[in-house]
Amino acid sequence: MSVKKRVLITGAAGFLGSHLCDRFIKEGYYVIAMDNLITGDLANIEHLFPLEDFEFHHHDVSKFVHVAGELDYILHFASPASPIDYLKIPIQTLKVGSLGIHNLLGLARVKNARLIIASTSEVYGDPAVNPQPEEYWGNVNPVGPRGVYDEAKRFQEAITMAYHTFHGVETRIVRIFNTYGPRMRLNDGRVLPAFVGQALRGEDLTVFGDGTQTRSFCYVDDLVEGIYRLLMSDYAQPVNIGNPDEITIGQFAEEIIKLTGTNQKVIYKPLPQDDPRQRQPDITKARALLNWEPKVNRAEGLKITYEYFKTLTQEQLDKIDHKDFTNYNK
Repeated sequence: MSVKKRVLITGAAGFLGSHLCDRFIKEGYYVIAMDNLITGDLANIEHLFPLEDFEFHHHDVSKFVHVAGELDYILHFASPASPIDYLKIPIQTLKVGSLGIHNLLGLARVKNARLIIASTSEVYGDPAVNPQPEEYWGNVNPVGPRGVYDEAKRFQEAITMAYHTFHGVETRIVRIFNTYGPRMRLNDGRVLPAFVGQALRGEDLTVFGDGTQTRSFCYVDDLVEGIYRLLMSDYAQPVNIGNPDEITIGQFAEEIIKLTGTNQKVIYKPLPQDDPRQRQPDITKARALLNWEPKVNRAEGLKITYEYFKTLTQEQLDKIDHKDFTNYNK
């Protein structure tokens, strides 16, 4: 009998991490899931606990990481990923993108494992180029409120490439654009769950800015497919994975009202500091190198996501804060 390949997924109890766990279980891997649950939720992966090919480690990757036995792949997806979170836990956000990746690169080197990091479209900051190709270096304010997330990810890319070139560690870098789907947190501050939550509660939809800023939304299954293909490829430079179908936030608010069948007004509030005006991936590289492009259109993906949100309890719908971070900030 062949021994199953083993994969470590950090941030495994988060939105993307949990979907990646599902994918690797489906592909026949032994999955080692790791999460300190600072923003993740065990409910996202509890369906995997009975499986003999799945184990969970409650651990903070900013501290020394040990995994017994062989490892074939490491996916570093641990990080707060919403503005609400990383503004409340800025130090932890910086640490998981610096100390965390340093620990995991060391582990990858010792285990001779291939490592892929979850970078982000936020490395482009508030872009002066649209759509954003991988060659664009970005327009980031390192000392602004979003700098703790943006610069953590930019450092993460830099140290990952350094380990690749200096130590010969096999690494991959995925730059993830706006993604949505089941298991998104309703109260995480991102536009899609915020709009859906407001619609389900009968509240007016809040648009920050004048609504002309753009986003491009990729359904989670498409994103996971792109990540999987990149991990299995032989390409070490960053690759954008996202949906290039760009829409203004104002138009998106109208789509949500139509989808939910509610009759809310759209109200406008000031745009937060350094909030990007445009966000659209150039996926030329992903098409050419990975033969990948998104398959799920926004209407289809939104319908699935809305059905998921409708299953939440009234208590979950009304919950404003995800978690009390006081103990993490002592």
